[in-house]
This record gives sequence, C-alpha cells and structure tokens, in this order.
Amino acid sequence: QVQLVESGGGLVQAGGSLRLSCAASGRTLRLYNMGWFRQAPGKEREFVAATAWSGAGTRYADSVKGRFTISKDNYKNTVYLQMNSLKPEDTAVYYCNAVNAINIPQYDPWGQGTQVTVSS
Repeated sequence: QVQLVESGGGLVQAGGSLRLSCAASGRTLRLYNMGWFRQAPGKEREFVAATAWSGAGTRYADSVKGRFTISKDNYKNTVYLQMNSLKPEDTAVYYCNAVNAINIPQYDPWGQGTQVTVSS
C-alpha cells in the first residue's frame, strides 16, 4: 500500500512563493524517483519536476526551470517543491508520485493533490 499526501498549496499573488510537501510511504518507494505533476482546469496532467532519493539528480519541465526547486528529506520520506516567481499559469492541482527515470508515474490511485491558485 502506497500513500501519498500532498500539502502546502494556497492562494498567492503573481510573483509570490509557496512550498509544497509530499509525505510518501510504501515498500517499493525507494526503487523509484519522486516527481511532482500538476493539472490545470480543462487540461491534462503534466510533469513538473523529479528527484532521485539518492544523489543530486533533478529534472524539470521547461515551463518551471529557474523558478521551481525540488528537494527531499530522506529521513522523513518527504519531497518538497519550492515554487518561486509564481505565475497565473501555474494555477493547478499539484500531485506527487513515484516516477521512473523517464518521469512515468508508478502508483495508482493518485493522492488528493493540493490546490495552487495564483492571481494576477
């Protein structure tokens, strides 16, 4: 049984910052990387960022490079997404999941996600 619990979303003005957290658990969790995804109203879910549990490797969608930073706390089994310089187009429900090396999510069902709303 895999559990993924996202938190930290909220309402911010453009240019503001938020830090999202993903508390993760599961027997096979560390066989994979961890990633963040988002789904805006009327759009498909898209990849945002990913990190390995070991080492410093990170991957980002072009739309968030230079603004978002993914990190993790291995002792707490928690993954973070620091979101700076937020734009209205970042508005979405943000989800975390285990991912493979090419960012394919591994667990279903998804968690409840956390809403991020960025106003103009």
